[in-house]
Amino acid sequence: MSRNSEPPHSRMGSSSGRGFHHLALALLLSSQIQCALSVIFPSTHSSYKFDYLRRSPRLDPINGEAKRTLSKRENPIPLIVTNNCGDTLWPGVATQDGEGPESSGFELASGETRNMTVGPTWAGRVWGRTNCTVSNETATCVTGDCFGLLECEYSGAVPVTLAEFNLAGGDTRRQTFYDISLVDGYNLPLGIVYHPAANTSNIPPNFVNAACIATPGYLMAPNRTGIAYTNSSFPMPYEDSQTNSGISNWCPWDLQAFIPDKPGDGIYPYPDDNVERPVFDPCKSACAASNSAADCCTGDYNDPNVCKRSEYSESAKVVCPDAYSFAYDDQTSTFIIPSGGGWEVVFCPAGRSTNILATYGTQLSALASGGVVTEEMRKLAMNVSYIESVPGSSAPPGHRVSGLALVVTIVVTGLLSL
Repeated sequence: MSRNSEPPHSRMGSSSGRGFHHLALALLLSSQIQCALSVIFPSTHSSYKFDYLRRSPRLDPINGEAKRTLSKRENPIPLIVTNNCGDTLWPGVATQDGEGPESSGFELASGETRNMTVGPTWAGRVWGRTNCTVSNETATCVTGDCFGLLECEYSGAVPVTLAEFNLAGGDTRRQTFYDISLVDGYNLPLGIVYHPAANTSNIPPNFVNAACIATPGYLMAPNRTGIAYTNSSFPMPYEDSQTNSGISNWCPWDLQAFIPDKPGDGIYPYPDDNVERPVFDPCKSACAASNSAADCCTGDYNDPNVCKRSEYSESAKVVCPDAYSFAYDDQTSTFIIPSGGGWEVVFCPAGRSTNILATYGTQLSALASGGVVTEEMRKLAMNVSYIESVPGSSAPPGHRVSGLALVVTIVVTGLLSL
């Protein structure tokens, strides 16, 4: 991820050169439009239509009604973007619904933070663009590119790590749904940090602050717990099997965005595991690479009972247990909390990948359905022995079913086929 803000190369001068350039640009736009059309936003996925919050008059202070419509920019919600990586990034923001932030694409130097706001009904995604060549309103980036524009109008080109939000989800529009998504691939470590509001200040930080770190050099030493983006009272549950030396090989060889050359002149190449991979090694998802119905869960495979995890999804779930790894990964990847408070997207966060949903799935299910953190939940959130008793991501992903997964599976399965 090197900094590069030099003006782009000059255009070809001849008419034939211009014609070739226009054709190439048209093909690029066509390919990116297909990626944009295939994007699965959380609020459009069927499971996001289900409302976990019980319809109760006590939950609505206005005339005891279960629903209300929020006006535009009523109580603006903080959306903060922080770059903890060693190089400049160019974050992009795509808005699916509601009022988006004042900027949808900007430069963010290493160590800098950008403070923005969105409307309380906003739904969209945030990602990081890398190695961009910027000139005025254009920005051509190695990963996460937005049709060559600095301000993004659509989602970024794959592969890209995503932070996805629906701030007014469910039937009552009183819940926030969010996730870290690797459905479009992986390019940067990413964390989501919750900034509580008055009505959500009692939610333990180790219930909500998820992280996905699958790049060598960014992992702290293996440990089941830590205090990054939380505090010593509420230890964060971590994935504890990966190391900085071993995590570089998690991406299936053929899915690397930039496959390194193998020794042996291509005649008798060494096995994949003998080829050193670069630290910055973006990984395409199986869907992004093949665009097949089986990998993208479309067509005849648009069914959770038919569409299964790919090798990519299995690997992604091991290194980032809380991340969304394929289209029907809602059960072990979706966070649902009462609406309110602000959000911070952190690129290259400290610590390790979190393992929150496998550890506190039952408690998060109760929070989603009841909207209240009980004293029993808080005590369990402070219990290191309990966290250490829950298996980490070393267990096969298909064998880890949390309490939240059970609730989503039992209640939402019928909705997924709608």
